[in-house]
Amino acid sequence: MTLPSHVPLVVTTRHDHVERIHWGSVAVVDADGALLAHAGDPNAWMFSRSTLKPFQALPFVRDGGPDHFGFTDAELALTCASHGGEDMHVDAVTRMLAKIGMTESDLRCGVHMPDHYSEDNLPPRGSVFDQRHHNCSGKHTGFLGYCCMHGYARASYLERDHELQQEITRGVSALAGLPDSELWYGIDGCSAPNLGMPLARLAMMWARLAAGTSGGGAATDAALARIFSAMAAHPAMVSGTGRCDLALANASGGDWVAKVGADGVHTIGIRSTGVGVAIKIADGNFDAVYATTIAVLKQLGLPLETEGTPLAKWADPVLRNVRGTAVGQLKATVQLTWV
Repeated sequence: MTLPSHVPLVVTTRHDHVERIHWGSVAVVDADGALLAHAGDPNAWMFSRSTLKPFQALPFVRDGGPDHFGFTDAELALTCASHGGEDMHVDAVTRMLAKIGMTESDLRCGVHMPDHYSEDNLPPRGSVFDQRHHNCSGKHTGFLGYCCMHGYARASYLERDHELQQEITRGVSALAGLPDSELWYGIDGCSAPNLGMPLARLAMMWARLAAGTSGGGAATDAALARIFSAMAAHPAMVSGTGRCDLALANASGGDWVAKVGADGVHTIGIRSTGVGVAIKIADGNFDAVYATTIAVLKQLGLPLETEGTPLAKWADPVLRNVRGTAVGQLKATVQLTWV
């Protein structure tokens, strides 16, 4: 086992004393795979987690699934989402399941409390949740749609050797420029197969998504372009109310799509430049992830205002205790090295 050469990216202080250091790496890559800038180890291997979702939706889109079933662009965006389980998300999943002739019980993602609830925002007493509330239910509905369209087995759609999962792996292998035998294989939180790769390869995939091309001078890839456009046009479906990915997308006016993944993975595709950014925070701390992302985007020279905007809560935030007293500071110290 080779450990990645991460570097400190974020420091948390309490009363001016260093209390926590968040290590990680950043890769900034173009659609042809050229490394433009980095911090730490751009070749560190890691699981893609939910940043893989647009590419897991790719077989469905390539084969005309959205048009076949009459999915709207907002519903297509939901197939790529880690949504908050709000009414708008659950209602859309319900519509999508009806369009493909499936029900909630056909999903295999499991049940958890919707992500838009928290310690400060508890669900109403007596609330009942099902698999539609799972943050990955849109992705799983797209999986089922692909199976229905092709007549593939539906109950086993998450098995590694299922035709759907094999097609996803082939697509990811091609876009990442890696043989499928070299990709890491694991099981994600929603029970779907997940794939791992070097950070720079994940950044390249997101650059290709943003540019709408498979790179290497290839022509426009209509499926990639359609997925990116749907996500850019409907960021609330990809994320949810009060979420950093939504705030980032809104701040870009449709030029960027951001996608968070579990255990400290974050990706951004920038359409105007055809650049992809991939970030990994080793300890998985999401506050550190978002502070790093904002700092990196600013160092890339993108027009990103934080003060007085919804992004302010993630940009080097003051840390407060339960009574609201300021007790410390989280600060991104990441510095990109340009290649």
